[in-house]
Amino acid sequence: MKNFYSISDVVDLNRLIEKALFYKANPLVDKNLGLNKRLGLFFMNPSLRTRVSSQIAAENLGMRSFVINGSIESWAMEFDENAIMNGTKVEHVKDAVGVMSSYFDILALRTFASLKEITEDNSDFIFNQFVKYSKKPIVSLESALLHPLQSLADLITINEVLNRIQLNKKPKIVLTWAPHIKLIPHAVANSFSQWVNYWGESEFVITHPENYELDNAYTQNAKITTNQEEALEGADFVYVKNWSSYKKYGEVIPIKEDWMLNLEKLKVTNNAKIMHCLPVRRNVEISDEVIDSENSLVQQQAENRVWSAQAVLSEIIKSNG
Repeated sequence: MKNFYSISDVVDLNRLIEKALFYKANPLVDKNLGLNKRLGLFFMNPSLRTRVSSQIAAENLGMRSFVINGSIESWAMEFDENAIMNGTKVEHVKDAVGVMSSYFDILALRTFASLKEITEDNSDFIFNQFVKYSKKPIVSLESALLHPLQSLADLITINEVLNRIQLNKKPKIVLTWAPHIKLIPHAVANSFSQWVNYWGESEFVITHPENYELDNAYTQNAKITTNQEEALEGADFVYVKNWSSYKKYGEVIPIKEDWMLNLEKLKVTNNAKIMHCLPVRRNVEISDEVIDSENSLVQQQAENRVWSAQAVLSEIIKSNG
C-alpha cells in the first residue's frame, strides 16, 4: 500500500478487516514496527476522533506522531500552479509538502469540500496536490470526496456484529439521509457507499429526499429510493448521515417530510443496529432515544477508528520499509 485514499488502495478488504480486529484484540503486538518512524498529521479542518485515533494507532505501532493544525498553525497555503503569490497566501503547497516529506515517514491530511466549486471538489484538488509533491506515503484523514478510515471502521463494526449474530441471509444495510442545519459534504456518504458496494456482502439501500442524490460513481449497484419507510423495512443496519445536494451542488433544499430517525420509524426494521460517524446533531438527525439505545453502534464505530488506522499504518510501513 503506497497511499491510502479509497477502496482502490486496498488489495484484500476482508484481510484488512481481519487485521484490524486482530489489532483490537492485540493492540501492542507490533509495538516495534514503527520504531524510529514519524507520522505527520496535517489538519486543515476540525477533528476529534480522527486526530486522537490516528495518534493512538501510531503509538501502538511505536511511531511518534506530530499534529499540525494547518488552518491556524501554519502559513496560508497556495495550491494553484504557477501562482503569482502577491496576495494573502504565504507558502506554496509544493514547498510545504516537500519539507514535511523530509520530516516524516508518513503524511496524513484532512481537508473538506468547499461545496462551492464542483469541478475542484470532484478532482479532490487539495488532497491530490499533497500527493503530487510528497516524497512519502499519504493517508487520507478525509478529503473533499471520501473518508476511507471511517468507512473501514464502519465495516469492521458491521463484521463484529455479524460475527456475534446468525443471519440466514445477507444483511440489509440502509444508508439514510438525515436533516441538518447547515451544508455538509458528501465524503462520508460517498465513502460508505463505495466500501459497502465493494465489500458486496449485503443488500445495500440508500434513501434520501428528492434532489439529494449522491454521485452515482459511488452509489453504483445500491438500490436507491426516496421512500424512507420502504428502505427501512427489514433493515439489519441503519447508517444515519446528512449530506447537501449534489444535483444542485452545495445547496440545502427544503423538504416537507420528517427524515429524522426515531424509534417509531425503526419498528419496520429487523431490530436494526444504528450507525453514525459522529459528531451528530441529536434530535435533528437522530433522536436521543435511538442513539442512546442498546442497538446503537456509534461508540463502537468510534473506538474502531483506532484499529482501522492501525491496520492501514501497518500496511504502509510494511510496504514502504
